[in-house]
Amino acid sequence: MYGDPATVRRILTELGDTWAVVGLSSNQHRAAYGVAQVLQRYGKRIVPVHPKAETVHGERGYASLADIPFDVDVVDVFVRSDLAGAVADEAVAIGARAVWFQLGVVDEEAYARVRAAGPEMVMDRCPAIEIPLLG
Repeated sequence: MYGDPATVRRILTELGDTWAVVGLSSNQHRAAYGVAQVLQRYGKRIVPVHPKAETVHGERGYASLADIPFDVDVVDVFVRSDLAGAVADEAVAIGARAVWFQLGVVDEEAYARVRAAGPEMVMDRCPAIEIPLLG
């Protein structure tokens, strides 16, 4: 399983509160927009990462993870599965403590690479669904 309850809890409660949300834009009809809003509601600082580098939910956006000038704790990935592995590798390269692949985003090879490099990882889960369950 790519997101056992202990790992999910650890990422959401212990690994830090700065979440880069890859694929987050100002498009309110995309899932990333609503999930980022929920993360903010639970005290997470969201960092939009999108080629347009838009400001979303009051937070400045960046075109890539490498452009973020401060530490990121968790990288939340809202891109297609065939693009997610490269994002996971970039997350490891910037020193993220965890990588979270959203519902429907699955890349088993990327999962193995991230875990081998050290960061925690969850795949095919949604933090907006999980975080309210922590109570």
